[in-house]
Amino acid sequence: MEQRHLGRTGLRVSRLGLGTLTWARDTDEHDAAEQLKAFWEAGGTLVDTADVYADGGAEYLLGRLCEGLVPRRDLVIATKAGSVLDADRRVDGSRRHLLDALDASLERLGTDYVDLWQLHAFDPHTPLEETLQALDIAVATGRARYVGVSNFSGWQLAKAATWQLSAPTLRTRLAGTQMEYSLLQRGIERELLPAARDLGVGLLPSSPLGRGVLTGKYRHATPADSRGASEQLAPFVAPYLDDTAGRIVEAVSTAADGLAVTALQVALAWVRDRPGVTAPVVGARTAQQLRAALSVETLSLPDEICRALDDVSAPVHHYPDHDWSTL
Repeated sequence: MEQRHLGRTGLRVSRLGLGTLTWARDTDEHDAAEQLKAFWEAGGTLVDTADVYADGGAEYLLGRLCEGLVPRRDLVIATKAGSVLDADRRVDGSRRHLLDALDASLERLGTDYVDLWQLHAFDPHTPLEETLQALDIAVATGRARYVGVSNFSGWQLAKAATWQLSAPTLRTRLAGTQMEYSLLQRGIERELLPAARDLGVGLLPSSPLGRGVLTGKYRHATPADSRGASEQLAPFVAPYLDDTAGRIVEAVSTAADGLAVTALQVALAWVRDRPGVTAPVVGARTAQQLRAALSVETLSLPDEICRALDDVSAPVHHYPDHDWSTL
């Protein structure tokens, strides 16, 4: 699998990442092992997790699999901290919480360091400089090799990245930002993606298949074994089942038919090769689903197909999202 640099850093990762959101919850140890092995054998390196996935279970399972299945040195392990399972406070970006969370993650993962440590979300109640100092401490103490953020808005990312760059000998630059990005969700193109590209921050798109909708599985009905049919994840899928999304899904399916490939391959290739993207993070319930995603490695979309998909899914840009002189 092709390797790409994450942002303006020396860290190289596979251009597809393996997500573990469902591990230890909907994906058991056997299926997780099959996924990780298939990913590794395909040349994949980037494995993304978080301390809140299955309440730490995903990290623990990944750590167990690294003990004997796949060499730790072959993986770029990324995890996140900051989200808390608290009804009154969903994000805790305090230095105390973040560093405690990192230590707990390392223990569950069974490793001395993570390759990429990410803030899961922006905390409006903690001074940003305190939150970012936790990232610097993590790198200085060897507990993290690189750092990044997730779910920051455009101005939040720009503020954080600029703060880190303002003292390069004291602070660690942000390597990446993880955000939802797909043909069904192009909101980051307004401000966040231009900021990331300008500041040298690589993009790791999450939900690159539009929460599964871009595979075409929901075109005519909701499969009984799908996320859209599950009590827990149905609200997650529902926003992408409207008429606007339906028109985009039909365009993807038409392109797939013309290229004799699958809708999954078309949707994933589109986001993988967008400017500023380093590696979409793909989650799967089974190894079979993951192998279908990995098969996109050999596919490059023709320019005319990309333009058609761009047009049908184009977000509305108004002042001041883009250069005012072009509006």
